[in-house]
Amino acid sequence: MAALVLLLAGCSPNNSENLQRRTADATAAAKRDADAIARGIAEGLARKGPLDINTASAKQLEALPGMTPEMAGKIVEHRPYTSTRDLVGKRVLSSAEFDRVKGQIIVK
Repeated sequence: MAALVLLLAGCSPNNSENLQRRTADATAAAKRDADAIARGIAEGLARKGPLDINTASAKQLEALPGMTPEMAGKIVEHRPYTSTRDLVGKRVLSSAEFDRVKGQIIVK
């Protein structure tokens, strides 16, 4: 395999340095991606199902797709809710923002 890489890249020092730099860049990118994937898997496994918007903490709400700390704070501030749709009715979330999270939230 290494011989093939050298054959394709050429044997000049400049090509070897380019290959080394590109390999290091690709390895760093793969490491970042692997870390993000591992964090996502851990988060997904930690979830116990949909979040109750009447009891979830702001930090828990922030884990929802596209949820900012400001949006999570508004959800907490405007409690209680009788249905998840109240988030739109009380103008806490826009319809588009609600559509992004509606499958992951409930009201008990």
